[in-house]
Amino acid sequence: MATKGNGPTDPQEFINYVSQETSKMLENFSGNGAEDMFSQFTKSWTELATRSLQDPTLWMRAIADYQTAQFNLWRNLLTGNTTEAPVAEPERGDRRFQAEEWSTNPIYDYIKQSYLLSSKMLTQMAESANLSDQDQNKLEFYTRQFIDAMSPTNFAATNPEVLQQALDTKGQSLLDGMKNLLADFEKGRISMTDESAFTLGENLATTEGSVIFQNEVIQVIHYKPEGEQVYTRPTLIIPPSINKFYILDLQPHNSFVKYCVEQGQNTFLVSWRNPTSEQSNLSWDDLVSEGIFEAVRVTKEVSGSDKINTVSWCVGGTLTATALAVMAKRKDTSIASATFLTTLTDFSDPGDLCVFIDDYQVKQLEQKVSQAGFLNGRELATSFNMLRSNDLIWSYVVNNYLKGQTPPPFDILYWNSDSTNLPAAMYTYYINKMYLENKLVEPNALEICGEKIDLGEIKIPCYFLSTIEDHIAPWKATFKATETFGSEIEFVLGASGHVAGVINPASKNRRNYWVKGEQGQGADHWFETSEKVEGSWWPNWAEWVRRRAGKKVDAPKTLGSKENKPLEAAPGSYVKVRID
Repeated sequence: MATKGNGPTDPQEFINYVSQETSKMLENFSGNGAEDMFSQFTKSWTELATRSLQDPTLWMRAIADYQTAQFNLWRNLLTGNTTEAPVAEPERGDRRFQAEEWSTNPIYDYIKQSYLLSSKMLTQMAESANLSDQDQNKLEFYTRQFIDAMSPTNFAATNPEVLQQALDTKGQSLLDGMKNLLADFEKGRISMTDESAFTLGENLATTEGSVIFQNEVIQVIHYKPEGEQVYTRPTLIIPPSINKFYILDLQPHNSFVKYCVEQGQNTFLVSWRNPTSEQSNLSWDDLVSEGIFEAVRVTKEVSGSDKINTVSWCVGGTLTATALAVMAKRKDTSIASATFLTTLTDFSDPGDLCVFIDDYQVKQLEQKVSQAGFLNGRELATSFNMLRSNDLIWSYVVNNYLKGQTPPPFDILYWNSDSTNLPAAMYTYYINKMYLENKLVEPNALEICGEKIDLGEIKIPCYFLSTIEDHIAPWKATFKATETFGSEIEFVLGASGHVAGVINPASKNRRNYWVKGEQGQGADHWFETSEKVEGSWWPNWAEWVRRRAGKKVDAPKTLGSKENKPLEAAPGSYVKVRID
């Protein structure tokens, strides 16, 4: 088998080449690098081994159980015994071993079960390490990463689907895989979807509107009303600055922005600039003052309303919470109600991200960020993907590079690959003051825009939507806002995770959500006393905000105003800047 250029010339050479290049690419993709991942794994296991010498009982028991299981596995293989239950089986939801060869072919069945037994032994030993909380979390996380990376499905020689496809296509699948690998290597990231299928403004982010304001930090979009009337009090949407806003305006059937417009809301949205090294000095204060405060001012001026409602998501919600606390100090009542989607304000439990957050790792990354002037969005995206490595890394390595397949179009995965940088100054403040020090929940511990802030001084009605499977903003951590804010909070818990739980359109009306739990006695008590409601949470929120939206008036005939004239059509130019 021959390839162009300096590529491999036979299947085995291809397999070796894929392994080498994938390792290099993963190191390039990862914020800390694949090398650092294995360094962390080795460091954690070295400490575990050292401790085990003091009490070897754990190791002896785990190894004895493993040896017994391996003996039974070998016995079944050598005797051809197919009547007994498998010694080891994949966990429910594990899609790696779905091909029938993993069960019907004795060799592949043995490889699968042997891998699962080894995985179980490593996992049990890691979980029983009894280290400090931080070290324990890192040990378990990097053990999972190592286990996932070593799966036999990730190697052509031990994956029956890959070998069969290579035979069926006479090696063409391997050639296609090489082309995919080289293309992704050029991009510096793994392709998760057919990116040629999407264009912003054509089949993504298509809700009609205009950019009516821009500065160094944001563009503000005003969307065209669909009905003859709108509510007097407008809605300003504040997405996370860590992602592109169009996750809220994907396609017409799943666009939260379009849903707001359809509900008669006079809708505005913040589109954050994708910063470069030239914007390295943009601070948290700048994002509040030049971002949120300016967007609030423009929204009020264009709508003619002295009060507005806001909707914010993730770090956009954290920024909004600090802005509201500043406004409370200044007696500014411009925001009448605030909706927070999967937003952390108490960072005592940062979820699975805790494995990346300690003094040593943060200081290392700070040095890198300071030199570049920004936190590279690709590195951030890879860290998030590592939290679900089988689904978001290895499945694409197998399909794209070993099987030579092109991933199908998927709007959310296209957005997931469209990363955003963070300014060095803003990122450094965010990671230290929020994640490491958890200062936001301490009254008067932070000074934002010249004001010492206290979340307890926020008195406006708030709607908190969290999701039960969120691994980035755990719902029990977001629930703590009900104990620190000084306002009436409507807490709603949706099904699914950080993104899919939010983008759950009313038109599909899938999944479910929980409401009306008793507050004041912790998250668990709230859940025990809550009511489960079938379907999307969107109509529940629409009714909540409608009661705070004022009366109906004639919809504006034009977008913007005399002072804020349309500059360009939505989605605007800021969101189209890519970092490839």
